[in-house]
Amino acid sequence: MVSLLVIDDSAVDRKLAGGLLSKQDGWQVHYASGGKEAAGWLRQHSVDLVITDLQMPEMNGLEFVRHMRSEHAITPVILMTGQGSEDIAVQALESGAASYVPKRLLTSDLVDTVDRVLTLVGEKRVRRTLISRMEKLETRFILESDPALISSLVSYLHGLVVDMGIFSESERLKIGVAMEEALLNAAYHGNLEVSSELREHDYSTFYDLARERLTKEPYSSRRIYVDVNLSVDGLRYTIRDEGPGFDPHSQRDPRDPGNIERPCGRGLLLMKTFMDRVEYNDMGNEVTLIKRTIGEAPSTEITPTLVD
Repeated sequence: MVSLLVIDDSAVDRKLAGGLLSKQDGWQVHYASGGKEAAGWLRQHSVDLVITDLQMPEMNGLEFVRHMRSEHAITPVILMTGQGSEDIAVQALESGAASYVPKRLLTSDLVDTVDRVLTLVGEKRVRRTLISRMEKLETRFILESDPALISSLVSYLHGLVVDMGIFSESERLKIGVAMEEALLNAAYHGNLEVSSELREHDYSTFYDLARERLTKEPYSSRRIYVDVNLSVDGLRYTIRDEGPGFDPHSQRDPRDPGNIERPCGRGLLLMKTFMDRVEYNDMGNEVTLIKRTIGEAPSTEITPTLVD
């Protein structure tokens, strides 16, 4: 049985939307006359999807969407919009609403919109359920030195870790920060050979030089190789660039209070602080980040294996 909640301070519009939805087999409709009433009701009940008006007293649709994102993040919200609510509708969509239906088109579009969103949510829940049962994963990514690709990979891996149900929310955030720092180091300092010393004196020149080298050989053809090893016991990320490398032992100690404020070494400080182990190869163009779900990583490698 699919459970839906319709929120509208207009009894006529509530009845219209609820009537359309309740005609569908297996759909049960509940009602609230405003966002504040709905928020209280949802503290005691759960639903699969919420359909809400935008213009309401006490708690309007935008405020309700923000409340849902904070308190019931996995429950999608569809907006019912009327004339004069266009600006608030855009804000609500930006704040996390899943879709919208103009009130003048409720009869023709509401059921189809709800059905599409429910299908997408169902697929996402099935995916999360399956990945939560995954015990091992090993795969490789080969990236250009593109910050946008790096951010996408960090986000994708974060989603996998979330869906697997390993690590706390705060630990996942720290892992993501450490991973992004390692990847950015591989791109800027490894493949593009832009010195972090330059960033200490002139941020603009640092990034201008990086953008220029993204289009010039030999820098533009270099790649970042990312080996991902996930398991219920922990994770191992190995990042290798095609730059000339460096001597990891020549780095200033980033944990020295005198070096905390310097851009140089910031990435290494975050990696060493947030991960159980950080290991460089002799050439200095490959770093391995290790984090275990229980205790500190032992000297042996994490060895979960599965096909790419």
